[in-house]
Amino acid sequence: MGTLLRLVVAWASVAAFAVFGTGWLGDLASPLWVTGLFLWLFLVIMWSAFGVVHEAEDLAHRLGEPLGTLILTLSIVIIEVVLVSAVMLSAKDAPTLGRDTMFAVLMIVLNGVVGLGLLIGGLRHHQQRYNLKGAAAFLSVIIPLTVIALIIPNFTTSTTNGSLTPFQAISFSIFTIALYGVFLLIQTNRHKSFFLEAEAEESEAAPEGHKGEASAKAVLIHTALLLANILPIVLLAKSLAKLLDHGIAALGAPHALGGVLIAGIVFTPEGISALKAVSRNELQRAINLCLGAATSTVGLTVPAILAVGLITHQTVILGLAPTEMTLLAVTLILSTLTFSGTRTTVLEGAVHLVLFFVYLTLIFSP
Repeated sequence: MGTLLRLVVAWASVAAFAVFGTGWLGDLASPLWVTGLFLWLFLVIMWSAFGVVHEAEDLAHRLGEPLGTLILTLSIVIIEVVLVSAVMLSAKDAPTLGRDTMFAVLMIVLNGVVGLGLLIGGLRHHQQRYNLKGAAAFLSVIIPLTVIALIIPNFTTSTTNGSLTPFQAISFSIFTIALYGVFLLIQTNRHKSFFLEAEAEESEAAPEGHKGEASAKAVLIHTALLLANILPIVLLAKSLAKLLDHGIAALGAPHALGGVLIAGIVFTPEGISALKAVSRNELQRAINLCLGAATSTVGLTVPAILAVGLITHQTVILGLAPTEMTLLAVTLILSTLTFSGTRTTVLEGAVHLVLFFVYLTLIFSP
């Protein structure tokens, strides 16, 4: 019943904005009207995102790990890419939006969700185990992807504002997609045992069949429901983008706030899913969700926003400010230290949370 109601509300909203959206968005002089429209779209998109997570988790249980978690992560990142692209196409003057969104996702996931998760897990279970090989594989890809996308553009001499030349944009996109593609092959095929619970890795030699045995009909049904929840988000993204751009300009809010809001809309359901997994002492699943989200965000968002920039001839600024580069570097070093052993405690969670609160402070007081 809940699934049906969510789909009815989402698609009814799509129909309403398709018919009346031009008129509704044509006059945004009234703050009350703008706020009402924004809340409507925000809540519908958020509810649909929860629907995406619900259907992806059902597929995860049917298909088994790590494929199930990968489906969830890719579904969420696709929504992020759509929202960022919609804002870029709508605003026509959002050169740092993609960068701000990626950085927000990295800070929210690697510091906020990981920190809170490790804190909850440490308080509830004292110490939690995970598969060190999987975490190391994620970080070995996250580090070069983030450095290529968010740091190197500041040090090239072809441009002076943290952007890339067309040749660099195409080359970096190819490198990013290639590295992410290799990682997906490792995660889903050659070394998928790295992303299972440590105990499950040892029994991976046994045939996969029981737990992942799912009827083709059930998989198709949940895949269709997954797409039915994603499509309203895609179709409503442009309207939300226009309201978001108008609101930030009207309030004189920091431009980085747009990236934070998009990251919050997209990753709140997945973050809640990760925290639930930690509370059930399923730290490996939480790590797959969090580090997988960080990997997929950079691996898919960078090529997408660079493509939008090249097609629309917009400037895309990827290089972070010095303060943000420092915070990213500390986060990557800290993540490497956190996931260098096979157990985690409350201390690691507390340190990550401190970095997350520093990030929030710097948004409003750079």
